[in-house]
Amino acid sequence: MADITRRFGWRHLRSAPTAHIRHHKRGTLAHDGRGLSFWYRSLSAALSEVPVDDRELAMAFHARTADFQDVTVQATVTYRVSDPALAADRLDFSVDPDTGSWRGAPLEQIATLLTETAQQHTLDVLARTPLAEALVDGVASVRERVATGLAAEPRLPATGIDVVAARVVAIRPEAEVERALRTPAREQIQQEADRATYERRAVAVERERAIAENELASQIELARREEQLVDQRGTNARREAEEKAAADGVRTEAEAARKVRLARAEAEAARETGAARAEAQAAWLRVHGEVDPATLHALAATRLAENVPRIESLTLSPDVLTGLLAKLGRPEGRAEGGAEGGAEGGAEGGAEGRAVGRREGRAGA
Repeated sequence: MADITRRFGWRHLRSAPTAHIRHHKRGTLAHDGRGLSFWYRSLSAALSEVPVDDRELAMAFHARTADFQDVTVQATVTYRVSDPALAADRLDFSVDPDTGSWRGAPLEQIATLLTETAQQHTLDVLARTPLAEALVDGVASVRERVATGLAAEPRLPATGIDVVAARVVAIRPEAEVERALRTPAREQIQQEADRATYERRAVAVERERAIAENELASQIELARREEQLVDQRGTNARREAEEKAAADGVRTEAEAARKVRLARAEAEAARETGAARAEAQAAWLRVHGEVDPATLHALAATRLAENVPRIESLTLSPDVLTGLLAKLGRPEGRAEGGAEGGAEGGAEGGAEGRAVGRREGRAGA
């Protein structure tokens, strides 16, 4: 839009380099060109401003495919005004001399023309194309057809408009149809994902089975080695028992041999001791046989006194005293013979008793 200022009834216009200004004064073209700057009176001026820069026109319209499916086409057309004078003659680009704003809507007229032309060619292409093919290859075919159709449209050069480029952004079906079309692909992707999951699980199960087999083999090997260990322990125990039995046998035999030798030694010692005692008794008897009776009586009395127990008190009854007095009153020869016989008998009995006591003491020891 041109920049218009007011000064004392005059107007000053300053335009942009991308705007073409046409100034008619009393039916005569006074100014014509881009980026102009001039003074004018609003009551006698007729102004028009034609933009000559490239402009983007976005459009979206519905179409129907060969299988009667509704789709939405999104496209963009780039155009520019190549002949401003011709465009100003065919379209209303006049501006208010006081404000500089367009009195009409020339750009909307151009947009309608371009949109209807592009829609016509798009509908012509999609009407013979199935939905699946339109979604796959429809963008390129529609773009090519729209560009060709706009270039061949006679109204555009007649209006001074050139189409720079035409682009088709997307062709989209309805939401339900799009979900239905996505379902097989999603199912296939899900199947691939499930297959990968199953394969991963199968690999995991196979690895677990291999691990279990290795553990089982290890347990079997361990059990076999434990069996060998038990057998070896049994063999060792039997060998130890046999060796112990053999050692006990040897020990028993040695003990028996020792006892036999000891018994033989004791028997030999007993025989030698008996012989020595017999010799001593015989010598004792020979000595006593050679000694006179008085000496024997004295020895017997001494031994008897040694063996008589200690008497603390003695009580003589009348009977004992009468017998003793009777013995003392006997004849002298008889008393002597009785005394000698009693002394010899007492001596022999004391000697034999002492010998027997010594033998019993040795035997007990």
